[in-house]
Amino acid sequence: MKLSKLLGGLPYGNHDVEITSITNDSRKADKGTLFFCIRGTNVDGHKFAQAAAHSGAAAVVVDHNVGIDCQVIVPDTRIAYAKACSEFFGNPKDKLKIIGITGTNGKTTTAFLIKSMLENMGHKTGLIGTIHNMAGDKIIPAENTTPDAFKLHSLFDLMVKEGCEYAVMEVSSHALDQERVYGLEFAAGVFTNLTQDHLDYHITMDNYIAAKRKLFENCKVAILNGDDVYFEKMQNGIKCPIVTFGVNSNTDYVAKDIEYNPSGTRFTLTGKAQGKITTQTPGKFSVYNAMSSACTLIALGFDFDKVCEALSVASGVKGRAEVVPTGRDFTVLIDYAHTPDGVENILSAVNEIKKGRLVTLFGCGGDRDRTKRPIMGEIASKLSDFVIVTSDNPRTEEPSAIIEDIMQGVKDKTTPYVVIENRAEAIRYAIQNAEKDDVIVLAGKGHETYQIIGTEKRHFDEREVVLEALNELKN
Repeated sequence: MKLSKLLGGLPYGNHDVEITSITNDSRKADKGTLFFCIRGTNVDGHKFAQAAAHSGAAAVVVDHNVGIDCQVIVPDTRIAYAKACSEFFGNPKDKLKIIGITGTNGKTTTAFLIKSMLENMGHKTGLIGTIHNMAGDKIIPAENTTPDAFKLHSLFDLMVKEGCEYAVMEVSSHALDQERVYGLEFAAGVFTNLTQDHLDYHITMDNYIAAKRKLFENCKVAILNGDDVYFEKMQNGIKCPIVTFGVNSNTDYVAKDIEYNPSGTRFTLTGKAQGKITTQTPGKFSVYNAMSSACTLIALGFDFDKVCEALSVASGVKGRAEVVPTGRDFTVLIDYAHTPDGVENILSAVNEIKKGRLVTLFGCGGDRDRTKRPIMGEIASKLSDFVIVTSDNPRTEEPSAIIEDIMQGVKDKTTPYVVIENRAEAIRYAIQNAEKDDVIVLAGKGHETYQIIGTEKRHFDEREVVLEALNELKN
């Protein structure tokens, strides 16, 4: 494809070269490559412009003069990269109805529910998100919640080739801030909720809110959680039609007659019509996830009764309130809760259904927002009968230092606790000391089957550790 076509008529020098690949990684720049210099959080890609040129890159896209012959200067390399990646694959985004979901918690579950509902109603659907990406039934591994622009548009291309009509995607605040989804038109944009997270990147909650709100700048209809404390700030400035949902507020759609039980939740969805909904996960947070999913499809014109029916048979999501079979008189739940709100949601849900103790095992990720650690410790202590503080993905931080931050919110509480740094040993301790009717919540890892220690990603599947610990009990 010609450089001029990829860059949409921007000035491209004295000759229009053929481009065979696009990258923002200078290590992948070679003959025929169009290399984009992106200013990252830690590294500025402009530092590698000369190296890319020396490697044979056909052209290097920059935002200022770097003194090389093959440079193309643009106002914003992130936006130019997004546009070029879409063009490179033939703009497959324009052949899909894209549903974008943003928020601190609930994105993954909502995305899976919407995909399941659409396919239950006969519409082949792609998925982009935290656990994995999908083109219909085809699974593609995921590295980020929202991939970079090249990967994103390659996924859209695969979805189109696989015959997908819809694409449901989680849209992270990082992706919005970094223009990874620039140029996408969303058939619907969904806001699940907003709580403290990623302040290591955004610095302030106002910045975080502003990043999330960008989803609705190019959106045909917005579906917003009217109960959320940041609802007013989130809806401010949205120009498309807004549909609201909630439990406690005067919203377009309201959940009434809510019933919680260990196997799921039942409620009545009321709005323009009324219908019964059953979910396969317990707790109030599952009501919000279900409502956001249902209201999205209703807003897109799907029949109310068919939406309720499709939602009630939608399957659960791995690592989200996932019950691990034990064959014992206690329950083990695995949940991805890794934020203060996420921890509060899953523990509050368990407290609504438990008969015995609630035992919470959790840690916090390294090289991430430190301020949420004591908050998570305090919430776990407040809502649990016993707390096990351990490691999560320490990355390049010392696990003991992370635990020390967590303990600021734990040690002054009356709730009994134990600190076991090694997560596998902590899980074994929880299993070995479980009592009748206990619910043990393993929070933080969820769908992940690895642990990041230093810069190494090591295999670590909590389901396997639980099984090993159960087998040890038999011996």
